[in-house]
Amino acid sequence: MVEEVDVKKLILQALGARMKAYAPYSKYQVGAALLSAKGRVYPGCNVENASYGGTVCAERVAFFRAIQEGEREFRAIAIVGGRANEKIEDFAYPCGICRQVMSEFCREDFLIIVAKDADDYQVHTLGELLPHGFLL
Repeated sequence: MVEEVDVKKLILQALGARMKAYAPYSKYQVGAALLSAKGRVYPGCNVENASYGGTVCAERVAFFRAIQEGEREFRAIAIVGGRANEKIEDFAYPCGICRQVMSEFCREDFLIIVAKDADDYQVHTLGELLPHGFLL
């Protein structure tokens, strides 16, 4: 399925989304770009809140935008994250809540691309990152 996804293009869109992050508390900006089965890309960025529970991750922002637009099938998501105004040094993996949201709408072969830039990335499946996910 990786060959069906323009990984570098998706990473570049995630990098663009990261620039719009609202992260005044942690200074950790995350961008995501979610690719639907129809080929449309939904960007998302993290949005922090002084009440930490009100913070929303970039991945969920992207998913919720897509769901609101009627999308229900997805192929891949690219995620980038790092300290504001610094070079991205590490891969930003989705948190447990985001992985669980992904499992609500995606199959185990859904691609999760974590990247530092368009040339330095890793590709995983949802099944690898969330074995034995909770489903009703």
